[in-house]
Amino acid sequence: MRAFRILTTGVILILFFVAGCGTLPNGRGWGQDAFFPVDADGVSRAAHDAFFNSNTLVPLAGALVFGIDDFDERISDWAVKHNPVFGTEDDARDASVYLRATLRIEAVITALAAPSGDVPEQWMVSKAKGLGVELVAVGATSSVTDWLKDATDRTRPDQSSDKSFPSGHASGAFSYMTLANRNIDSIDMPQALKPPLKVGNYLLASGVAWARVEGQRHYPSDVLAGAALGHFLTAFIHDA
Repeated sequence: MRAFRILTTGVILILFFVAGCGTLPNGRGWGQDAFFPVDADGVSRAAHDAFFNSNTLVPLAGALVFGIDDFDERISDWAVKHNPVFGTEDDARDASVYLRATLRIEAVITALAAPSGDVPEQWMVSKAKGLGVELVAVGATSSVTDWLKDATDRTRPDQSSDKSFPSGHASGAFSYMTLANRNIDSIDMPQALKPPLKVGNYLLASGVAWARVEGQRHYPSDVLAGAALGHFLTAFIHDA
């Protein structure tokens, strides 16, 4: 896992140094058209596409399935007892922090690596606007997650608090994953390199979610709901 994080970060750092200048295929800079002009049809289309994307619907359906009977509790108990991926509860909790931090760093680096123009002033303004949109997406995800935690008042598997649903680590990880993958789409790089990078990010985000289950901090439905929420809000705000 550590080797994969180092490799991924190294690749993105290289991309940052070689792809930060220039423009997108349409001649505009990344972030240049953020916030304005507002396209009402585009906002509606972004909401539709974000919700009906598999990265939203699949984990959402999974959360509903795990809510049936005591399936949630049984899988949680099994994961905590066996720790099949991370070995111990403490290692699982540590992994959820490190993996989410990796995705956060990658989201920032890929945003800086996206082509935002050749003129320094234009580059800086476009970056500020694009990063502003991405910060709004992350902030909205965090705020809605906190609101749902207060509204649902679900007790964690380890009985430590009533903030179990949905998982903030999962919603944050999938928010960063969505941003990083959107940014990768904008970076001028060999097309063959993009799919493995994006799949790798999805695996990192999924690792964060599962680590929260093995760490006895969340039930499977908590992390699945967090994953759906993180992707939906982030994709909607970013694309709109």
